[in-house]
Amino acid sequence: MASAEERPDDRPGVRPDDGRDTRSGHHPADLQAFAVQMRRMNGEINRLIHGFAGERGLHATDVQALAAILDAEEPLTPGRLRQHLGLTSGAVTACLDRLERAGHIRRVRESPDRRVVHLHYVAEAKSAARVHFRPLAEAAEKARSRFGEEELAVVLRFLGAMNEELSRLRTPNG
Repeated sequence: MASAEERPDDRPGVRPDDGRDTRSGHHPADLQAFAVQMRRMNGEINRLIHGFAGERGLHATDVQALAAILDAEEPLTPGRLRQHLGLTSGAVTACLDRLERAGHIRRVRESPDRRVVHLHYVAEAKSAARVHFRPLAEAAEKARSRFGEEELAVVLRFLGAMNEELSRLRTPNG
């Protein structure tokens, strides 16, 4: 059996000589190839988000708010959510009102300063979201299984760097 160094690349559409993707004609490091793949992935994820929102009578922005609340390292306040989403105070209030009415979040005054409101994702709603987005998690796991640990470490570093760069593109008010 050929060693990993001698074995041709077994990814479909990738030439073993230079790694060029014969389906798109791009070299893996080509910025255009990155842009195309990121737009395609963004489109597919947006399709799932819009489906989830539509099934629950929510807006896509509401689902973005839920993701921000879920991913926050500490409970978000409406003000921090506003900054994260780049929305006006009124738009965030309307979003939070919809999410609370639909049973997705709770607003809690749990700090010594009773004016501070923390946003919490309701466990039952989180469970429903998990069911809806399970195919996304399964797709990610299937894709992930095609790569070794070192490759995945590079992918994670790239995604982290990309998120860092994108966060710098926010407007001063958002």
